[in-house]
Amino acid sequence: MSITEDIKNVFTRRDNALNQLIVLNVLVFAVLVVVQAVMFISSASDWFPAVLKQFQLNSDLSVLLRHPWTVLSYAFTHQGFLHILFNLLNLYWFGQLIREYLGDRRLVSLYILGALAGAAVFLLSFNLIPVFKPGVGTPMIGASAAVTAIIVAAATLLPDYTFMLLLLGPVKIKWIAAVVVLISLAGINGGNPGGEIAHLGGALLGFVFIKQLQAGRDLGTPVQAVGRWFGNLFNRRPTMRASSSRRPEPVTTTSSSGAAKKSANQPMQEEIDLILDKISRSGYESLSKEEKQKLFRASQ
Repeated sequence: MSITEDIKNVFTRRDNALNQLIVLNVLVFAVLVVVQAVMFISSASDWFPAVLKQFQLNSDLSVLLRHPWTVLSYAFTHQGFLHILFNLLNLYWFGQLIREYLGDRRLVSLYILGALAGAAVFLLSFNLIPVFKPGVGTPMIGASAAVTAIIVAAATLLPDYTFMLLLLGPVKIKWIAAVVVLISLAGINGGNPGGEIAHLGGALLGFVFIKQLQAGRDLGTPVQAVGRWFGNLFNRRPTMRASSSRRPEPVTTTSSSGAAKKSANQPMQEEIDLILDKISRSGYESLSKEEKQKLFRASQ
């Protein structure tokens, strides 16, 4: 199987959001590496900043108005192997928890909203806070704000969940999230204030997202609605026309009853969402036997 077919399979499989986010980041990184290499070989390296400008978020509002898509594209763009490596490792580790307990749709919602929150705090800080105004025009790239939102969301949802860290041993993720936030606070007056501010915006979004979800309000609903719209747009099937010259074939009793039986046994999406909400509020053990069975059937 070719690389292109492998990539296609990643995006055609259902319930594969975590891998899709990771592959999107890797694809953008790989494309930029290839473009930069080609420009270097062809002695056109001076043009590469213009290419990168199409992806990075600029704190200058006049530049942003000409590149509005960068409020999201920056969160899929990296330069440097270590930059993308650490972001994707954190996305994988903490994204698995969000995906397991809240589902794929909310994982994507957290990533997108975290990126937008990081962009908003970045832009507001450089344009409204006097100490940052001399830096207007500073660009930003990286998934750190979106990943920080996922880290803090996981820690808010499952504060006592434990990771085994090299040299440190078992550590509860609430302490990992606290360290991530403290490092960002400490870095505001360092060499990358814009990035650290964006991390804090993502962290705040992650915390608020889970608290609102536990209160019965899903902040990711607009993101999910946009996702469904695009999904329907690209997966629209052609309209079938019935021919008057052929009589429709009768539906057999066996197939009809089989479909009805399958429909009756398969839990509705609304039921699954309610069960996932209950898990986010009270944990998996709070589910009744019937709810656990419904969750199991939905995973088949």
